[in-house]
Amino acid sequence: MGFSNFFIFLLLIAFASYLMKPSCGNAELRALMDIKSSLDPENKYLSSWVSDGDPCSGEFDGVACNEHRKVANISLQSKGLTGKVSPAVAELKCLSGLYLHYNSLTGEIPKEIANLTELADLYLNVNNLSGTIPPEIGRMASLQVLQLCCNQLTGSIPKEMGFLKKLSVLTLQHNRLTGKIPESLGNLGGLKRLYLSFNRLSGPIPVRLVNVPQLEVLDVQNNNLSGVAPSALRRLNGGFHPENNPGLCGVGFSSLRVCTVWDNLNINQIEPNVPSTTVPRNIPQSASFPIPCNQPHCSRSASKLPQIGIVAGVITAIIALMVGGFLVVFRYRRCKQKVGNTSDTSDDRLSIDEAKEVYKKSPSSLVDIKHSNGWDVAMSSQDCNGICHEFLNVFKFNLEEVESATQHFSEVNLLGRSNFSAVYKGILKDGSRVAIKSISKMNCKTVEAEFIKGLSLLTSLKHDNLVKLRGFCCSQARGECFLVYDFASKGNLSQYLDNEDDNIDVLDWPTRVSIINGIAKGIEYLHSNEPNKPPTIHRNISVEKVLVDEQLNPLILDSGLLKLLADDVVYSALKVSAAFGYMAPEYITTGRFTEKSDVYAFGVIILQVLSGKRKLASLTRLAAEAGKLEDFVDLKLKGKFSESEAAQLAKIALDCTHELPDSRPTMASVVQELSKPGDVI
Repeated sequence: MGFSNFFIFLLLIAFASYLMKPSCGNAELRALMDIKSSLDPENKYLSSWVSDGDPCSGEFDGVACNEHRKVANISLQSKGLTGKVSPAVAELKCLSGLYLHYNSLTGEIPKEIANLTELADLYLNVNNLSGTIPPEIGRMASLQVLQLCCNQLTGSIPKEMGFLKKLSVLTLQHNRLTGKIPESLGNLGGLKRLYLSFNRLSGPIPVRLVNVPQLEVLDVQNNNLSGVAPSALRRLNGGFHPENNPGLCGVGFSSLRVCTVWDNLNINQIEPNVPSTTVPRNIPQSASFPIPCNQPHCSRSASKLPQIGIVAGVITAIIALMVGGFLVVFRYRRCKQKVGNTSDTSDDRLSIDEAKEVYKKSPSSLVDIKHSNGWDVAMSSQDCNGICHEFLNVFKFNLEEVESATQHFSEVNLLGRSNFSAVYKGILKDGSRVAIKSISKMNCKTVEAEFIKGLSLLTSLKHDNLVKLRGFCCSQARGECFLVYDFASKGNLSQYLDNEDDNIDVLDWPTRVSIINGIAKGIEYLHSNEPNKPPTIHRNISVEKVLVDEQLNPLILDSGLLKLLADDVVYSALKVSAAFGYMAPEYITTGRFTEKSDVYAFGVIILQVLSGKRKLASLTRLAAEAGKLEDFVDLKLKGKFSESEAAQLAKIALDCTHELPDSRPTMASVVQELSKPGDVI
């Protein structure tokens, strides 16, 4: 019996070890190694991809797995890759995001990529890919964003792209594509942005495409398009870009020439909905056309000579217009060649290399892809109780803009990293500077409604002493959420304490008083109950969470952020807070935060600002209690401070850090105390 039990025990161990093997399996690992050898043939950049490793361990650079330990995301943008896209990528059946943009990849797009039926994002832009666009791509039913711009792709746009029902963004600009714009693109009911500029496309703009209901941007500039631009495109306002198509005309478009008689005679070829017997639309009022004579009393002989004269006049006018138009176009193109300084003088286009340089120097000037590609279920969830639609469209950023602003999260732009987030500085397309906080989906609330509610809270907070949240972008394929804040140019308050850096000025006394006042007002606002904002407890206030702008005004960071984070991440963040003495003593016994917890942390910050020290010693508090200003006010001030103000601030700090929460003042009373005439200003 003992032997049989032992045998069963061995079987259990063997079974357990089998279960503990990476479930991503040998097939995915082999595929990744094939992909590596193809993308990085010299093993310069993907050395972390090893044949005996686990792709789901987090050690494979740029690889992320789903909850089933299947490869779900490959993010290798801006890695310097010089190889090719391997057909082996088709073996990663659960892949939802493939990001290989901003590299130097060559070769063709493998048709096998169409087997990735779960793929939502395909980013191959800004490489040196050649060949045609595989028509098999039309089978990728889940595709939402297809980025192929800035390559050397040739041939026509496959009509099969009209099968991509979920596609919202298609970028094909800066290639060498020819042929007509497929009518089938008009089947893409969810298409929002279509970029076809700087190619060699010809023919008219399909009317079916114009009628796509959600279309926001149609960029067709610098092609060989002709005909009349459909008037319905005026609804796009600034989203329609038809410039530099000499054969294209239209009425009501400032960037297009006005249609001539010749254009209008051929309008029915472009707008088939107009019956052939109908007088052409958009005809200039000065144009004169003979009225057809179909009545019995009309005399053919009587009208013969006038008809001949009219026909001769029309032919003369047409010839004159054609010659004049040719001369205008010729001179225009000669001017463009002189001014533009492009490499291809035959058709006045940017070269691929020049296009890449434009992207690298000003990433967001050419790319304006507005898509959330987010926690898509959450974005349309019915569980938000009406919250979603009120703020999502206002505060939603697009992934491309976030990536471009940070130069694809370059380490050069990294401002800081914590256990649950990374912060990058960035520049938006309007030139404004921002700080972008990246948070892994694994660190966020798992319940969508809670996550959305937390986002709603963040966007509702507006005060002069809070860091302004401009918006957010959540990407399911990347597994990250990005919060876009205004940039505070002077860093955080922590760096002004224990300061030994000669490049950082010592804060003078009036500035310290102003900073304390500003922090108090910001916390008071958080605690207040306003029509569109519930009372909010920060729970993690510290000098690291107070930023300083150009005018040295304090701005509280991460207000309401903990509402987005999973509980274990919150506890981890609070450990750091407790280590520096910000944690109110009652939290240890109750495990709960109240407004008085924030008050306690504010009292600690006052003592830090007064003493110039980040880590407070017990002697500092004793000196403050004893009123010995010289023993706790920052020596770097060299005695240049107001003793009465220092004494009052020390008293407020001691009141705020009282052991008993009920004995601490409210932030409203603190702000009132700070604003008393004759006292602290």
